[in-house]
Amino acid sequence: MHRAHSLRWAAVMAAGIIMSVSAGDAGRAEGPPPGYKLVWSDEFNYHGLPDPSKWGYEEGFVRNREAQYYTEAREANARVENGVLTIEGRKEHFKVPHPGQGGKEAQYTSASLITLRKASWQYGRVEVRAKLPQGKGVWPAIWMMGADRTKVGWPACGEIDIMEFVGYTPDHVYATLHWGADYKHHQSQGKSLKVNAPWEDFHIYAMEWTPERMEFYYDQTCYHRFDVRKADQKDGNPFRRPHYLLLNLALGGEWGGKIDDAMLPQKFLVDYIRVYQKTPLGK
Repeated sequence: MHRAHSLRWAAVMAAGIIMSVSAGDAGRAEGPPPGYKLVWSDEFNYHGLPDPSKWGYEEGFVRNREAQYYTEAREANARVENGVLTIEGRKEHFKVPHPGQGGKEAQYTSASLITLRKASWQYGRVEVRAKLPQGKGVWPAIWMMGADRTKVGWPACGEIDIMEFVGYTPDHVYATLHWGADYKHHQSQGKSLKVNAPWEDFHIYAMEWTPERMEFYYDQTCYHRFDVRKADQKDGNPFRRPHYLLLNLALGGEWGGKIDDAMLPQKFLVDYIRVYQKTPLGK
């Protein structure tokens, strides 16, 4: 999510596999692996803005030349109602509160929720039940970045893309890892899974992470496995350090492509988020 479309597509093509959901490996549709316990969650069983003890916001025109202005604590773009988190991408004239961030007015708004400085994790299972938006130009993501990003920068902090979806390839979801000492030495590995209309119903998007490997799931299908040792570097491995969580709905940009205004507004719906970690001796 933190890089150009060309880098993303290169990662998928380099992997050499675009899988079909019918050909995936069997896995867990829901719940932790044996010996894991719940350590953090948001079930969204409340009303109003996302819980400020768990969530902060990115604000502004943040990355990838995307069209939307990410707003902070604005219910039109991020709210909890009927047991579900809604992140809404809108076509509207929005007066930018900080004019230095790309102009005085935005034509699109959305939200990016983050747990930076509130919660981060090293290893475990991150499980999200979500219903995706649809239409050309939408780019929702469930992802993680290293908690040391503000110190070491990207991609040295590491990036874990649990789920990305772009409206101009509406029959695929993507999982990708990014790492490297700096932008010049950026490396990535990703795979794509062919799916059927993920905007019509809720599905499980999950990642299981150990010191040895990462596995990425769509419902019961494990469609991407990553050997953590591949990211070993002289200064260590970013995937052996804590990462924080991000949920966002981007519009347009370097991978989102041209926006179909007629499809807006669009909603990225999240039923729950659960983080599990291994207990001592598996208890």
